[in-house]
Amino acid sequence: MRIVIAEDDALLREGLALLLRAEDLDVVATVDEPKAFLDAVDEHRPDVAIVDVRMPPTHTDEGIVAAVEARRRQPGLAVLVLSAYVERAFATELLGGGATKLGYLLKERVGRVEEFLRALYRVAEGGTAIDPEVVAQLMNRMRPDGALERLSPRERDVLALMAEGLGNTAIAERLVVTEGAVHKHIRSIFAKLDLAPDDRADRRVTAVLRYLEDDRRRG
Repeated sequence: MRIVIAEDDALLREGLALLLRAEDLDVVATVDEPKAFLDAVDEHRPDVAIVDVRMPPTHTDEGIVAAVEARRRQPGLAVLVLSAYVERAFATELLGGGATKLGYLLKERVGRVEEFLRALYRVAEGGTAIDPEVVAQLMNRMRPDGALERLSPRERDVLALMAEGLGNTAIAERLVVTEGAVHKHIRSIFAKLDLAPDDRADRRVTAVLRYLEDDRRRG
């Protein structure tokens, strides 16, 4: 896995590089500002970019803007965004926009090495990784949704594994069923949650968000 790190905090930037290299991952570039990040993406064609939300010169959304541009230049680039605190506007866009190969973690999560690495691999493999604190804050703004009560126990099992970031093949292996059965369950989940095929939001992400909301409410 080839990785570019864009983070203006030198200590965190180098700490991330050391951590990832210790895991035998290939950190091909570490940069501290958006232009250098885009140049590194063009030069190295990484598999994953780890990007700080707030970067020079204004420390507002330069990291997000650069990440969007990087994915335009290199379709399929996985991006793991880091932020010091919950940026609600970006988190809502990430969850509702149907994005794949995208993650959003709070920087404090980096210190929990196993969690951070799981999120990194999940994003690299095509999934979505959202920090639990981000989910918790977003859930506080949403009304309870009883639609999940319509799901069968097996459909809830499938949705729970979707929430872990597993793809259909991995879900089938975990539940010891065929991929066809998983596809059937997922279609049923979408129908019961009233997620239309032409919904602008990605149905898989929206279904997972509903599940996380319900799970937290019950917890």
